[in-house]
Amino acid sequence: MDAGARRRVRWQPEGSATKVSILVGLVALTLGIHYGWLIEPIFGHVHWVHAIHGRFCYIPIVVGAAWFGLRGGVTVAAAISALVLPYIAMELGGDAAVVDEVVEIVFYFAIAVLSGALFDRELRARRRAAEARVQLERSQRLSLLGQIAAGMAHEVKNPLASIKGAVEILSDDDAPKETRAEFREILFKEVRRIDTRVSDFLAFARPGETRFSPLDLSEITARTVRQLEAQAHRQQLTLRQLPQAGVIVHGDPDKLHQVLLNLLLNALEVSPSGSEIVVSVACDTKASNAVLEVRDTGPGIPEKDLQRVFEPFFTSKPGGTGLGLAIAASIAEAHRGTISLTNNSAGGASARLTLPLFKR
Repeated sequence: MDAGARRRVRWQPEGSATKVSILVGLVALTLGIHYGWLIEPIFGHVHWVHAIHGRFCYIPIVVGAAWFGLRGGVTVAAAISALVLPYIAMELGGDAAVVDEVVEIVFYFAIAVLSGALFDRELRARRRAAEARVQLERSQRLSLLGQIAAGMAHEVKNPLASIKGAVEILSDDDAPKETRAEFREILFKEVRRIDTRVSDFLAFARPGETRFSPLDLSEITARTVRQLEAQAHRQQLTLRQLPQAGVIVHGDPDKLHQVLLNLLLNALEVSPSGSEIVVSVACDTKASNAVLEVRDTGPGIPEKDLQRVFEPFFTSKPGGTGLGLAIAASIAEAHRGTISLTNNSAGGASARLTLPLFKR
């Protein structure tokens, strides 16, 4: 590391040493004005120079109080007062002038106490607010942990009951061969179900690293649509694409594919046979965003559920975990984007994913 880099590392504008250095410089400046080292060589010994010094001294006192509270303000006031005492002893000849200086010193300490008390009060209020925020975040994490544990227990309990029954049948040597084959398939099916549920929980609770790279959102959309065309054909649904070329975003292709796959699967589940699902990709150049939208013709989303669809474990589907849209929302947030669900005026719902366009 070169010398310039070392200096950049050591420089800490918010550090205590930096603040103390600035205060020392301000105090030295006030003393230079007071003793006539800075202004008098230019303008001579005039009364207004002393008046400027008396007001200028308030600045380091208030700054010290703002940075270090009551203790900082009083310390700066005491330092300035002590350093001007020799000037009072040597330069002032009249009682009135001495009284003026003493009154000025009293005002130094009054300003220090007042501003220091106010800044200390503000600091205590900020600390209480920060502690309350930390407590709230901790409570939310504990609540979420409880939801995860409860959801995990619920999702695993039913498959385990089926597995237990299947194992009992398979352990019976007198069970017919056809029955044993049937329950063996049930056993494998429930194990796969548990594996899927656990994978969903892990994806939500411990998301993998997001690997960003420039990518064409239209290409990801086309690939995802091709993946689901066979399923849509079996359900007698039509998947129609409205792509726009050159919609480049900075993101993780696998995670964005996961979001789009989730949105399309939701649309396939709710759309009636013979209907159409429209997937569009467009640029909002005014907002410098890419917009991916999935519109279905299903029953829409109840108004009371619109604000909750992205909550973990909230689901209206039988057998659903309620984590698909929660994971999609977390992926959108990691990409500095947003995701929303709205009802269409003509029926059905629209899911919209908004991402920042890639800037070279």
